Amino acid sequence: MKNLLSILILLLLSNNLLGQKYSSKKGQVTFEASVPLFEDISAKENNNVFIFDTDTGGIASISFVKNFKFTVALMEEHFNENYAETGKYPKVTFKGKVLNFDKKKITISPQKFTIQGILNFHGADKVISSPVTIYTKDGKIYFQGSFVVKPIDFKITIPKVVNKKVAEVVKIKYDYILTLQ
Repeated sequence: MKNLLSILILLLLSNNLLGQKYSSKKGQVTFEASVPLFEDISAKENNNVFIFDTDTGGIASISFVKNFKFTVALMEEHFNENYAETGKYPKVTFKGKVLNFDKKKITISPQKFTIQGILNFHGADKVISSPVTIYTKDGKIYFQGSFVVKPIDFKITIPKVVNKKVAEVVKIKYDYILTLQ
């Protein structure tokens, strides 16, 4: 019992020293690379892990690329084998910060901020800067936004036979409901 109390006190102290961290293990990330008049190219991943430090504004996320689900199984297979090469590059990560963040500004009214950081996908890094909406409700923090990337930025070549069917710009959306760790 004494050891359990010591561990709890240590955890509480370390949380205060390191800042308040909120997290989600069920974040949703979607991407859309469709072109009008052709088949829908989109995927959704519901097991994205996300951490947000409300004292520093620091953020980090990780997704396993194979967790992205397409409506067409063959499209998912081609994505994993030919484009994302998940055997070689199994995950996508983002590490960054909410710029000019002040946790006092988080209210039930959605507030606009800007995130900036490094997105790593397919072995390549890309600096990302995009707007994010943050608000709180029922003790949880809601974190929502989107940005665009180009496959070429991540050394992904679209074969000529399908390049008219795949957008040159991929729209990525994220939606997290975070709870205190």
